[in-house]
Amino acid sequence: MGLVYATIDLINAVDVVDAKRQMIGEEEIRRTRVNMLVDSGAYMLCINENIQAYLQLPVKRRDRCQIADGRWVVCDVVGPVDVEFENRKATCNAYVLPGDSEPLLGAIPLEELDVIIHAARQELIINPLHPEGAVLRI
Repeated sequence: MGLVYATIDLINAVDVVDAKRQMIGEEEIRRTRVNMLVDSGAYMLCINENIQAYLQLPVKRRDRCQIADGRWVVCDVVGPVDVEFENRKATCNAYVLPGDSEPLLGAIPLEELDVIIHAARQELIINPLHPEGAVLRI
């Protein structure tokens, strides 16, 4: 299987709440569309410092993490961030990778979105068993 990328909308969830409380306008909600590597071998959502600088997600903590090449790095954990793909939405934290590292959509947000990696087409698709929306086992 080759690399799979998907176009994902990332939204500052704090801004969404502030807009609902009429503290900011809807047009002030920070959001960006990102072409992300879909990586079922990664657990979490990973963004880079450039995306974080734009979204201005609150830093919750710093965690020590092992990256794909085996090195250990300390990353800011930010959030909440809303993750949208087609008719799906998940809310999660994101790990901030250094510089302009490639952003990753990992297994935990993939599960919440109820999406599937279609190996033959090399693309991310919504779960055909639940086309109307995500179905989660809780």
